[in-house]
Amino acid sequence: MGDPRQAGPIDQGENVRGAYFDAATATPLHPAAREALLGALDDGWADPGKLYTQARRARLLLDAARDTFAQVLGVRADEVTFTGSGTTAVHAAVLGGLAGRRRAGATLVRSAIEHSAVLHAGERHVRSGGAETEVPVDRLGRVDLDAWARAVSAPGVALASLISASHEVGTVQPVAAAAAACRDSGVPLYVDAAQSLGRLPVPDGWSLLTGSARKWGGPPGAGLLVVRKGTRWVSPYPADDRESGRFPGAPDLPAILAAAASLHAVHETAAQEGKRLSELVDRVRATVAATVPDVEIVGDPVDRLPHLVTFSCLYVDGEALLTALDRRGFAVSSGSACTSSTLQPSHVLAAMGVLTHGNIRLSLHRDSTAEQVDRFLAELPGLVAALRAEVGM
Repeated sequence: MGDPRQAGPIDQGENVRGAYFDAATATPLHPAAREALLGALDDGWADPGKLYTQARRARLLLDAARDTFAQVLGVRADEVTFTGSGTTAVHAAVLGGLAGRRRAGATLVRSAIEHSAVLHAGERHVRSGGAETEVPVDRLGRVDLDAWARAVSAPGVALASLISASHEVGTVQPVAAAAAACRDSGVPLYVDAAQSLGRLPVPDGWSLLTGSARKWGGPPGAGLLVVRKGTRWVSPYPADDRESGRFPGAPDLPAILAAAASLHAVHETAAQEGKRLSELVDRVRATVAATVPDVEIVGDPVDRLPHLVTFSCLYVDGEALLTALDRRGFAVSSGSACTSSTLQPSHVLAAMGVLTHGNIRLSLHRDSTAEQVDRFLAELPGLVAALRAEVGM
């Protein structure tokens, strides 16, 4: 078999059809989001903060979207704030939560596998004179609850941060137990629910929560920040009259309406769709382990997101494998060292103590089919073998 990286352009004929397997980064736009977005371009362009007819119409639409989010999340509408992206929502939650608890202390407690947006907010906090405590995870990517309880009970803890489910390996975190430990110590818990919203029930016990619309089939440019009543939170941004002062700038109403419509739609079908995707992921886990030598399937095999699977191939460069798969029409992601986006190994995989090279993440969505998955499983062993042959393995 020749060099898969030099295979030339993708054949668009019958044998090769594109398969997008990177929903953990961005899910294709849901039909409900598309319909709402197009409608909102006509009805939702005015400033909802004004008093004329078009503005009042826009305000009604904004309030309806907020009510939809509140219903799905089981919170009050006035606890819901819209942001410009999932990343800005994370930054607002972490930095605002720390600022609101300045008198209680200056330490951020977080798991070792938080999203990079949390890590970057923590780095800024430390540079500003704050402190940070990292809580380890086990080899499946599950946070150490005993270490978590010790960390949040230490003096001077202002905020704790725990992702609801790993964006890289899919392991669902014990949020309820972590929240109980936080509650016992009087520490608010922030939950990054970007990967679980619309797929799994919202965990209980948290004080702050964020999400990203493009993860559940909404448009990019729409993020979600929820601050529960009674939570001390101070905006890290300059003062603004919009969104109750929590996030500056005019809200992108068309994007918000599309985000609300798509979240409602995926929430209604979450159980059925989760079962379908989970069965496909089980097929990937079993088949890759059986057909690819020297491979490690990472993440919890049971307590996991239904749509995501990650594995690492020994003696294979992750970027080379990703490129080879792309040549065959498969869009996948990688947490390996030396990918196109970073020269550092995945901090999540490193924290778990698993292979960080030759890593591939598949994350499926509503348009993913069994045929696409089977074609991926049929072509993967040959691609891996060819890449290993190049290095004499």
